Amino acid sequence: MGMFLVDMHFKDMKKLTPELTAEHRLYLEGEYKSGSLLFGGRKNPRTGGVIVSRHNSEEALRRVLDEDPFIKSGVAVYSLTEFEPVMASEQFLHLLKMSSH
Repeated sequence: MGMFLVDMHFKDMKKLTPELTAEHRLYLEGEYKSGSLLFGGRKNPRTGGVIVSRHNSEEALRRVLDEDPFIKSGVAVYSLTEFEPVMASEQFLHLLKMSSH
């Protein structure tokens, strides 16, 4: 199971509305409930967002992201970085075990 850093960048701030943001969060909610997405949030300043994922493959993650309302509407683009976590604070040690399977 891979771990990925998703870097979203807003490219059309005029299209970014509270309604679209709500759709984006609702869409990703299932991925967080399943444990495939671990953390996510806004960049500061608000130029996009960052998500940490543990999807089975890059292709699986791209399928999810490509259907995200932010991406489909043209508000945002994303880049992915796959990584292998090797260190964690005590409360996140279980993630190291998950990523090695």
